[in-house]
Amino acid sequence: MYHNPSSPPSNKALGLLRAAISGPYPPGKPSAPALDFNLDVVEAPPTPDQLRTILSYAAPSKPASSVLLSAHPSAPTGTDQPQSVSEIHDLGTKNPNAVKWPIVVDWTGGQASVGDVEGVKGLLETLRKKRDGELKDEEVDQPKGWFS
Repeated sequence: MYHNPSSPPSNKALGLLRAAISGPYPPGKPSAPALDFNLDVVEAPPTPDQLRTILSYAAPSKPASSVLLSAHPSAPTGTDQPQSVSEIHDLGTKNPNAVKWPIVVDWTGGQASVGDVEGVKGLLETLRKKRDGELKDEEVDQPKGWFS
């Protein structure tokens, strides 16, 4: 997870992820086991190469700026808006509020959610379905991850 502690959605997503690995998942089912995944929290934007991969998982047909840049007043707009992932990375490093947070990636499953707590819930639900045998790896319509 790429996390910005000053972003309420990022904090909410981090809470969801931590709860999913430390307690029953789904939370309303006390007999359910916790989900098993590695949670790495990075308080910086992804590298340009990572951003390219994340875009291929989350929104392959959308422009990088529309997926990754926030509507925060400090974010550039119009012709000032960066277009390449390298420019977006540089902007996110200088101005974290210009990026949509959280950025949550399942590198193995080839899925990502950018700036969307509901998308994080969807990633967790996919992991739950795999754990519970409701979904086989072959049935997930996503590109393969870096480590598969």
